[in-house]
Amino acid sequence: MLSTNASAMPMPFDVWLGTLRQTCGYFDCRLRDRRSFQGSVSTRINGGIDIANIVTNAEKVTSSHAQRHDEDRYCFLVVQKRGHATLVQNNTSITLRPGEMALMDSVKACDVIPHGLIEHDSLHLSRSEVAQRFGDISLPFMKITTDCASSQILQLVVNRMVTEPLASTEERGQGIADSLVALLPAIYQHQALAPSFWEQADGTLFNCVQQFIDQHLHEDDLSPERLAAAFHMSVRQLYRLFEPHGETVCRYVQRRRLARCAEELASPMLAKRSITQIAYKWGFTDSAHFSRSFKREFATSPREYRRAHLDYAA
Repeated sequence: MLSTNASAMPMPFDVWLGTLRQTCGYFDCRLRDRRSFQGSVSTRINGGIDIANIVTNAEKVTSSHAQRHDEDRYCFLVVQKRGHATLVQNNTSITLRPGEMALMDSVKACDVIPHGLIEHDSLHLSRSEVAQRFGDISLPFMKITTDCASSQILQLVVNRMVTEPLASTEERGQGIADSLVALLPAIYQHQALAPSFWEQADGTLFNCVQQFIDQHLHEDDLSPERLAAAFHMSVRQLYRLFEPHGETVCRYVQRRRLARCAEELASPMLAKRSITQIAYKWGFTDSAHFSRSFKREFATSPREYRRAHLDYAA
């Protein structure tokens, strides 16, 4: 279930700050110019997990340990969706590009420094359960890289959560939260043993672009121009980023969209949803073009693919 209890409409600064404090705990904010402020805060529950969507162009959002010492309910799993931001905690700085994620401890002092207008989703995980999983290790402040199986699984689940509804029952929701929390120590241990990953800048950027694409597949304006703008590069640089992987940007986007369509066509739970509805949901705007592209990818028509998989499931 995907439920919203706050509007994502633009807010005056005082309303925005009050809503942010109500949603994420006590924060202060420094503005460049109150008159040019842009921001919104909205909340939803997906898969039993509270998710805060935060948009702002503030100069800095900050909170001290004294302000946060009694706010020990959550750890924040931050998903950068638009723009660049630097997160600071434990005397460590992490810069997030679109598609990247980081884990933050809600109790410790922290700074969020937007580089212009940013948007991120913050998944609120139980701090006590995260601490229990880490045992004697102090809760880390870390970027979630994509160079191990655990982090790839976490990225896959989180990308789904920020784009579409998941399980609606409380039992299933708790299972999703438990699964995400259980992956975090393995990711931390792997990254502690593989510091050389941080030197692989091009590979990291390619992974960021892939994550951003997966988070925005359902948007029909997911063009090379939009991707290049999101990552502050030229379209030519974007194409060059994909060349070593034997892929073009547009082809990669189309393959990912076709894969998501295939998943939904094969799902008995979505048997009553029309093929056109599924295609349009994942960014296709022409049903004939979708059918031709699907047949090239899977060597069968969408209708035949659905029939074969639903018959097998039955």
